[in-house]
Amino acid sequence: MLYQTPALHDIDEAVLAEIDDMRNRLRLHLRASRRWEGQLRRNLTARAIAGSNTIEGYAASVSDVEDIMVGETPIEANDTVAVEIEGYRQAMTYIQRLAEAGDDFSFSKELLNALHFMMQGHHLLKRPGWWRTGPVCVTSAEDPAIAAYTAPDADSVPALTAELVAWLNTGDLGAPGLVRASMAHLNLVSIHPWSDGNGRMSRALHTLVLAREGVVAPEFSSIEEWLGRARNTYRYYDVLAEVGGPVWTPERDTLAWIRFCLRAHHQQAQAVERQVETTREVWTALDEAVERSGRPDRMLYALYPAAMGNRVRRATYQADAGLSEQQAQRDIRELVRAGWLAAKGEAQGRYYTAGADLPEDITGGARRPRPLREPYRES
Repeated sequence: MLYQTPALHDIDEAVLAEIDDMRNRLRLHLRASRRWEGQLRRNLTARAIAGSNTIEGYAASVSDVEDIMVGETPIEANDTVAVEIEGYRQAMTYIQRLAEAGDDFSFSKELLNALHFMMQGHHLLKRPGWWRTGPVCVTSAEDPAIAAYTAPDADSVPALTAELVAWLNTGDLGAPGLVRASMAHLNLVSIHPWSDGNGRMSRALHTLVLAREGVVAPEFSSIEEWLGRARNTYRYYDVLAEVGGPVWTPERDTLAWIRFCLRAHHQQAQAVERQVETTREVWTALDEAVERSGRPDRMLYALYPAAMGNRVRRATYQADAGLSEQQAQRDIRELVRAGWLAAKGEAQGRYYTAGADLPEDITGGARRPRPLREPYRES
């Protein structure tokens, strides 16, 4: 027996409807290809990867994750963190591809183990891609000597994962996709089938279930960035302990978990919607400024991340704009001379940020903080 999908209340249905509205608006907006979409997708994916790994103690900036994604050496992240990020990037890239798989796709134990190996293949002594053979527990954040949750015996893992895979393929198909994804997450993290990497795998499975739903690309629907924020991470562990119990007890009520996840999806959808709107506004304003200056519009690929408060690397600009190394270098030098970019660091660590002369009316709007609305405000 797995943890069971709960009955939803009117307030939950209302929150789901609001999330669906935001996702549908986003899907319609992305139907037409836009020049800035590739950079936006990469940034959102980097945010998800950074968020999920931060929960496990492998903290890296979004800029460092983007560097790793395009094959650049990160500037701040150490080798240990970089390896963890690269493993998770491989798994997330495959999940994004699976979003486009045909009707012959199905979940399987082999798929779960393959994704786990992509994430954890650099830890061969931890048997990546194989079920654990011994006991495992989640320790308390306050005291590592205290077991906050003890997973089922290793002998139970094959049967429980088989039951989960069967449910993924045929169970509760009438439930909303967001609810199914959340229950997949809860059950996998509670089974804890591997010796390490269970949290990241459960969050990745959550994203994969949504990817297969096909409403919007996984990088636009993942809640991993939201979960990686400190206050949300604490609540994440709290609600897992509240709902999952101290040991495997699948008869417990799971509504609190579903509401936690729906709140996460609602607020992440708000954040993504705002980022898409801001991206469109910033790109349009940059386009007009570049045209007035008489510079080539390819320079937008260097100016956009800087205007959004992110880092620009020469090699990344070169790839995004489809340029030769020499042309990319000339463009960046020109933007630095114009004061639109500012150079930081030396040699292989050289990068660029927004310069002092990049128009404030462009950069100001991109960095203005705005609050997120609480979806369960009336509950």
